[in-house]
Amino acid sequence: MKKILLLLTVLYGSLSAQNYSCCVNTSVNHENNLLAMNESFAKSHLEPLPFTLANPKGAMVNFKTTDGKDAQAYEVKASKPTNKTLFVFHEWWGLNDYIKQEADKLSEELPDVNVYAIDLYDGKVATTREDAQKLMGGMSEDRSKAIIKGAVEMVGKKAKIYTIGWCMGGAWSLQATLLAGPQAAGCVMYYGMPETDLAKLKTLHCDVIGFFGTQDKYITPEVVKTFQDNMKKAGKKMTVYSYNDDHAFANPSNPKFDKVATEDAHKKAMAFLKERM
Repeated sequence: MKKILLLLTVLYGSLSAQNYSCCVNTSVNHENNLLAMNESFAKSHLEPLPFTLANPKGAMVNFKTTDGKDAQAYEVKASKPTNKTLFVFHEWWGLNDYIKQEADKLSEELPDVNVYAIDLYDGKVATTREDAQKLMGGMSEDRSKAIIKGAVEMVGKKAKIYTIGWCMGGAWSLQATLLAGPQAAGCVMYYGMPETDLAKLKTLHCDVIGFFGTQDKYITPEVVKTFQDNMKKAGKKMTVYSYNDDHAFANPSNPKFDKVATEDAHKKAMAFLKERM
């Protein structure tokens, strides 16, 4: 029996890996759920060290979602009234203090922008890989989209919406841009699963910049190439920068963290956003 279970596990892992490397027309949550269940993907993420954000610039705010429930985000308001808004999307750990710190840093670099780190886990935060797998693997696409739509309604119809995210958050950065419709003004995605539906990509209202690793075994170069081809077919502008790195190369907790590539990508991401602001 143990041998049979082991064989099924190996076979399932092999099939899942095939799903990562071919851009099938499926939901972003389906792809992320598959990633969450892959043990090698999980083991590629070191568990974050305990961290408490000192002197936060922002505060948690609640807002209504389009499914009639409540959601929350970490809000860092600009010093002056502005219609520019940046949505920040967390990795599979959830909206922890590391992401709040990133939101604080982004608000310093973009002082005339309201920054919102959106909580897609409804208050849950993972500190272990096992918990992160459960949270990411158990996400409801309907709920995630309801949260994002609620955030769009919260900032108002006059807001210009920019997005940024890493890994799972990179995928949702693009999805939020799609959901923002004509309010979307710029999308930054780090090694996130692309949208594969050409019809949806045709509805994009802004440019996209993406940062990927050529050694990434999940968001592979083939996946990125198909994404670029689809964006071209959709008549949309996308800029891609590929680094000789593995998945999550911009995460300092990753054993394969690349400081030089991370700094280069960040510089390009900020230039992209500022140019469109």
